[in-house]
Amino acid sequence: MTDTLARNEHMTFKANAGVGRHGWLRLTPAYGVRVVRERLEQLPPGSVVTDPFSGTGTTPLGAAELGHFGQSVDVNPFLIWLGRTKTRHYDPSISLEVLDAASDVVRHSRSYGVRDRLWQPRIFRIERWWSPGALHALRTLRASIDNYEGAVRDLLDIAFCRTLIDVSSAAFNHQSMSFSEAGPRKRFDIGEAEAARETFLIEANDLAASAAHDLPGSALILHGDSRNGVADLEPADLVLTSPPYCNRMSYIRELRPYMYWMRFLDEASDAGELDWKAIGGTWGTATSKLSTWAADYPTPVDEELLDVCEAIARDGEKNGRVLAAYVHKYHYDMWGHFEAITGHLKTGGSVSYIVGNSTFYGHEVPVQKWYADMLRALGYENVHVETIRKRNSNKALFEYDVSATKP
Repeated sequence: MTDTLARNEHMTFKANAGVGRHGWLRLTPAYGVRVVRERLEQLPPGSVVTDPFSGTGTTPLGAAELGHFGQSVDVNPFLIWLGRTKTRHYDPSISLEVLDAASDVVRHSRSYGVRDRLWQPRIFRIERWWSPGALHALRTLRASIDNYEGAVRDLLDIAFCRTLIDVSSAAFNHQSMSFSEAGPRKRFDIGEAEAARETFLIEANDLAASAAHDLPGSALILHGDSRNGVADLEPADLVLTSPPYCNRMSYIRELRPYMYWMRFLDEASDAGELDWKAIGGTWGTATSKLSTWAADYPTPVDEELLDVCEAIARDGEKNGRVLAAYVHKYHYDMWGHFEAITGHLKTGGSVSYIVGNSTFYGHEVPVQKWYADMLRALGYENVHVETIRKRNSNKALFEYDVSATKP
């Protein structure tokens, strides 16, 4: 295998760790800032760059770092908050303000007794995620941070999000975040609570240092749907994005611990409703809704798409029909997106979609080919599919850059 097709972890979120604001919060499916910078460095100064699937804000932040104007939309309110926090222009005094506030938060959190009755999220089997000591610390830190507001509050919340993952049983040893199996119930350990508070101070210190470095450019992140929510954005010179892959990985599932503790989710049903609004979402009620979903209009790739969907339905046993509907709806939604984004792109502007193919029951879903075919159907020129890396041990899965120019 050539170096080009190797797994290339420098193209994934792992490369973002320690890269200033890009490493502020981990999202397993996020793509690497190096991919973004390689494409943005080819633009003239002051270009307008759009990411219609904002995610953790890698593209708009990368654009602002290089002196461009980055803009993006997302349907997930947590990701909008995260992106705005990462791309904000902070006052030079922010470092000292955050450090002082973090120290005060920890001191205040110690004032609560071990039998506190503070709020905690309604996460099913929450004891599987955090030990009693760590959970006590998180409750008291959450209550103490709630006394702040503005930029300082946002950075404290980022430090809190990092801490709640640091002290959890979360595992990142494969593509999707998971949690270890619950062992024997542990007794309360004040040492674990203190360790969590010390972790919070360390995380706050790291954030304070990187927030102090200002951005040469700027960014705007709005709530919106990539299928119809780009009309309010400035016309773009480049659309650079990595949409959700057609692999049933739910961003909502990956973000649950953050979204519950940050109060963006309350009930499990909230996650399913939000995932149904997102392209490729399959969490909770989003899966059951697929069984009754039907397309309202055709796409240019229906001939090949429906053949693959029928094969998945045939060979997928009890889950086949639902998975076939998932693949169909994913491409139906992406066709709606491509139609919307074409009107947003400047004449002569270009698009770059970082996306992976998938397989279900031995049948390849060639997402990269169908993206290219849909762009050609809309009149794009110089449509090109470049294989940029091998994704995992499955020899059939790769990551691609699908690019094109609007004439």
